[in-house]
Amino acid sequence: MKNVRTRFAPSPTGLMHIGNIRTALLNYIFAIKNKGTCVLRIEDTDPKRNFDPGAEKIQQHLSWLNLTFQEGPQSGGSYAPYFQSQRTSIYQEHLDYLKEQDFLYRCFCTAQELETKRQRQIAMKKPPRYDGTCRKLTFEQVQHKLAEKIPFIWRMKVNHSQKISFNDLARNTLNFDLKNFSDFPVTREDGSFTFVFANCVDDIAMNITHVLRGEDHLTNTVSQVVLVQAFGKEVPTFWHLSILCNKTGKKLSKRDQGFSLEDLKTAGFLPEAICNYLGIIGGSFENEIMSLPELIEAYNFDSIHSTSQVRYDLEKLTWINHKWIAQYDLASLTNLCKPYLEKEYNISQLSHETLQCLVKAVQTDMQTLQDIVKLVKFYFNRPKITKQELSTTIDSVKIDNLISMLTNQHGSWEHFSTYLKDEAKKHNISNKELFSSIRILLTGNSKGLQIHDLFVCLGQKEFFARLTTTQ
Repeated sequence: MKNVRTRFAPSPTGLMHIGNIRTALLNYIFAIKNKGTCVLRIEDTDPKRNFDPGAEKIQQHLSWLNLTFQEGPQSGGSYAPYFQSQRTSIYQEHLDYLKEQDFLYRCFCTAQELETKRQRQIAMKKPPRYDGTCRKLTFEQVQHKLAEKIPFIWRMKVNHSQKISFNDLARNTLNFDLKNFSDFPVTREDGSFTFVFANCVDDIAMNITHVLRGEDHLTNTVSQVVLVQAFGKEVPTFWHLSILCNKTGKKLSKRDQGFSLEDLKTAGFLPEAICNYLGIIGGSFENEIMSLPELIEAYNFDSIHSTSQVRYDLEKLTWINHKWIAQYDLASLTNLCKPYLEKEYNISQLSHETLQCLVKAVQTDMQTLQDIVKLVKFYFNRPKITKQELSTTIDSVKIDNLISMLTNQHGSWEHFSTYLKDEAKKHNISNKELFSSIRILLTGNSKGLQIHDLFVCLGQKEFFARLTTTQ
C-alpha cells in the first residue's frame, strides 16, 4: 500500500459530538495501523455559523482524547495552512483551471426559483435536482445577465451519459450512473466555495489517499469523484461509516443523552473509555477493554462489514467506563475525582492520603467520575440513626445488646474486630445483622464499603464516634 494519508475535517459550527469523535478515531487508527499520516483540517469557511473560533474547543477535545494528529493547525506540516478559511487562493486556482477546461457554467437561478422547481418535482414524484436551465443559456444571454449584474454561482457540468465507480472499504466497488445526479454548485453567490469543492481540492492538494467519513456523505462523494476526475487526479479510497443511531434506530441527535462529548466529559466519562467504546462499536473483538494502542493492534481493516447503522448504547459505554475506572491508577483517578468533590464538599482540610483512601475504597463501585460525590457522601455527612432504622438490619430484640456492645469502644482494628466476633456470638447476632447494622451507623446505608475500609477512611476517632450516636 502506498503512503497512507487520512484526514479528519471537522467544522467549528457546533459542539463536538460522539459521531465526530468516532470519525476522528477511525481515521487516526487507520493511519497509524498502516504507518501513515492523519491530518487535522478545519472546515471554517462559514464564519456566520462558527461556534468555535479558531477551532480551539475542537483541538482541546481531540487532545483530551489523546488523538494526536501528525499534521494540523498545532502540529504544522508540509500542506499548511490547515484552516480552509486561509486556503482561498488555492481554491481560486483550481476554480480557474475548471473554467479554462470548460467544466463550469454560470447559474443565475435564485434560491426562490430553485425551491419552486424543487417543490414542483417533489409534487410530481420526481427526484428533486437542478434541471440545467442555465446550462442551456447562449453566450449572448449570459452576457446580458452579467451586464445587468444578476448574481450567479458556478456549477459543474456533469456528464450525464457517464458512469463512475470508486472503491469503498466496506462495500468494495460502488458504481453510479451520473444521469441520476444534477450539475452541482462549486461556489456560492458571495464567491465563497462550497463544501464539496473545498473538500475535494484540499484532499487533492494534501495527497489524501483514504477518506473515512459518515454514510450521509455518500452523495457528496459522487460529486467529489467527478471533480477529482476533472482535475485528472487519482480517486482516493473511501469508507462510508455506518450512521450512529439511538436505541429506536433513529439517527443520533443532540436530544439523545450522551450525544455531546462535552456532556460525557462533564458527567465523568474517561477519554480512554470513550475511545475504547467507539473503537469497538459495530465490530467484533475478543477483548472489549482496550487502550488506544491495543485498539490499533486489534483492528482488522481487511474484514470490514457494511451495515446501514450502528446503535449507540450509553449503557455499554458506561459499563466500559466502569471497567476503566476500576483499573485506573489510583493517584491519577484521585486527581480526576477532586473537581467533582470540590464542587460539592469542602475538602480543603482533607489530606491527600485521606482523599486517596476514600477513592480507593469506592473505586470499583464507580461507573463515572461523577459517582464519587454520592459514594463518599457518608464521609462528609455523619448519619443520625434511630433504633427504628436499625430494626431494618437486625432483630429489634437484639438492638439494645448491639448498642451496648458498640458503646465506648476504641483501639486498633485488630482489637475491635476480635471483640466484635466474640460479643456477637455471645448475643446470638449473625454476621449479616452485625455488619449491616454497623455499616448503617457509619454511613446511613446497610450496603456498601467493607467495615475495615470505613475504619481506615473515617479514622479511628470518627469511626467509634459514629457507633455511639444511636437515638
